[in-house]
Amino acid sequence: MKIIHNATLVTLQSDDDYGMIADGVLVINDHHIEWVGRRQDCPYLNSDAVQSNDSFDANGALITPALIDCHTHIVHGGDRAIEFEMRLNGAGYEELARAGGGINSTVRATRAATIDELISSALIRLDHLIAEGVSIVEIKSGYGLDIDTECRMLEAARALTALRDITVTTTFLGAHALPDEYRDKPDEYIDQVVIPALDAAHAKGLVDAVDGFCEGIAFTPQQIMRVFDKAKSLGLPVKLHAEQLSHLGGTKLAASYNAISVDHLEYANADDAQAMAKAGSVAVLLPGAFYTLRETQVPPIDAFRKYQVPMAVSTDCNPGSSPLTSLLLAMNMSATMFRMTPEEILRGVTHHAAHALGMANHGRLVKGYAADLAWWDITHPAELSYRIGYNPLIRRVIRGQL
Repeated sequence: MKIIHNATLVTLQSDDDYGMIADGVLVINDHHIEWVGRRQDCPYLNSDAVQSNDSFDANGALITPALIDCHTHIVHGGDRAIEFEMRLNGAGYEELARAGGGINSTVRATRAATIDELISSALIRLDHLIAEGVSIVEIKSGYGLDIDTECRMLEAARALTALRDITVTTTFLGAHALPDEYRDKPDEYIDQVVIPALDAAHAKGLVDAVDGFCEGIAFTPQQIMRVFDKAKSLGLPVKLHAEQLSHLGGTKLAASYNAISVDHLEYANADDAQAMAKAGSVAVLLPGAFYTLRETQVPPIDAFRKYQVPMAVSTDCNPGSSPLTSLLLAMNMSATMFRMTPEEILRGVTHHAAHALGMANHGRLVKGYAADLAWWDITHPAELSYRIGYNPLIRRVIRGQL
């Protein structure tokens, strides 16, 4: 066992406050939390079974669950800095996409990259997330748009766990965009690439969930249904990029499949929130894309609160609409642009983010939960959302290891 004492613990045990414990003690047994509480109540501090070198003084640090980035695209080739400049000169996101830029420019770079090149470039982005206390990161495919490259992206994502102390979950996103060779042939692309690629990736054990992009520049609800039906037949959970640029009904479609999350949601409405609540879907909010695209339509935060839809926050780290590798900055953006509270945001990058990945025993300091922790040089958890460009991380504890 390991004992961490002299800490301010942010347990998030209840659903309506931080659950802070001053002069707290946390006991770790192997990879899981064994006990959490006040020092005066701890039965382990004087145990003969615990050696002095298994006891750690936190020196008054604030300890939260480790952070979780539940929506990223960090495996890809190339960058889109030139398109960023084009947007600043007036080109719109949809205009770039329809002209063969946007996602397809990244597709060409990703197809040309070897798996080692994909791993090397992803590690640079991953290390920024790790340095801010992230313990779990979700990584999507979706820049290959052919069978071989979609699988190669997922293989690269899986390989990262051997190179860093991080848990990676992988999401198949073959229905992300139409590649150049299938322009104006979306149904053929679904039949000839997306479904066979999903079969191939699943057969190799590379898929934890299935995603799609339901939007005017991507796929209709009817086309996404075919992908989700395939995912369901393979026993895989689904999630969906929906209502980012317009309202096509993707959110209700995702809810009808009991999606573990629906992501973006700028143009979602109260009916969508109600459907998500009934399905148990998490709303994953992505302020980096909102900021980069200079969006003005804010996700329906009040409706999510009213219907008690869990809200997660993520970087959406990708080369086009959200080249963001700071989850702490995403937290601040969620407060300033979406008017979320610091408590909501902390849940959004811990417990609710875990639920968006189907990992219910992560993201709280509770007996039986995974011993993934972040130590911070701050006095109150609101500082994590309040500060801009400031990283107060002292150390991570991953699967019980300091």
